[in-house]
Amino acid sequence: MISNLDPSSQMFLANLALAQSRVDNAQRQVSSGKRIQAPSDAPDEIDQLMQLRTALARNQQIQSNLSLSKTEADTAEQSLGSAAKLMDRALVLAGQALSPAQTAQTRQSIADEIQSLTEQMVSFSQTTVEGRYIFSGDQDQEAVYQIDADAPNGVVQLLPTTATRRIEDPAGGSFQVSRTATDIFDARNSDDTPASTNIFAALAALRVGLLNNDETAISDAQTLVRQSSDYLNTQVAFYGTVQRRIQDATDFAAGYDTRLQTELSTKEDADITAAALELSQGTTQIQAALTARAKLPRTSLFDFLG
Repeated sequence: MISNLDPSSQMFLANLALAQSRVDNAQRQVSSGKRIQAPSDAPDEIDQLMQLRTALARNQQIQSNLSLSKTEADTAEQSLGSAAKLMDRALVLAGQALSPAQTAQTRQSIADEIQSLTEQMVSFSQTTVEGRYIFSGDQDQEAVYQIDADAPNGVVQLLPTTATRRIEDPAGGSFQVSRTATDIFDARNSDDTPASTNIFAALAALRVGLLNNDETAISDAQTLVRQSSDYLNTQVAFYGTVQRRIQDATDFAAGYDTRLQTELSTKEDADITAAALELSQGTTQIQAALTARAKLPRTSLFDFLG
């Protein structure tokens, strides 16, 4: 298409359009605070920008997972700490039951308290956080054990348990954050018989010995209670280690988050001062150019013809 504009006018309009583009870009940066809002703003930087955003989103999800795991680990450590105190009480009762002054009737009374301790222990195995049974492993919508005084161990297992969930460490790798009620309260040998550290079995053996007024059985059960009590303390220690790992991972994730945010801000955010100056100068230049253009004489060949 043939333009009816002279070269000077064409040059003026081109420069005006360029100046207006800079003003519009500066206006967008001032309004949004962002230097890059669309791929066309910086096509050579978009890939790196998207990588930063993806890394930031992933790190924030890890932080969320760590926060939930911290709540669960804290609750687990507190629950098992309380359970350990129950085992301390069971040891005291076992010692009292072996006193020569005890009778069948008084041992019956102690057996009743041991049954109460077992019920409380089962309650600890059913500890929940936000509706999840934290000692139920992968099937965390159901409790693993319930009380049953007629069962050999004084409890009945409602479902098998496995705990495969691990938490991603932002520094790399992952780590286990939980154990099941079976691991903790109902330890088993390879042939599925109760291990010497089986808490439910130890309490049940002590209760039966007391009900039978059998000093030998009570003494044997006292040994089991002591062994299972020591084992329970190792489970408390496990969750203490988990708490430390979660805290270390949380601290690392927080620092990494700050670093990613800084890198993203450096690439994405606008220099508001510079953008505002560009906007002001560009607007002034456009107004000055338009004013100067309006003052140019508009004459043609016909102005010189009589």
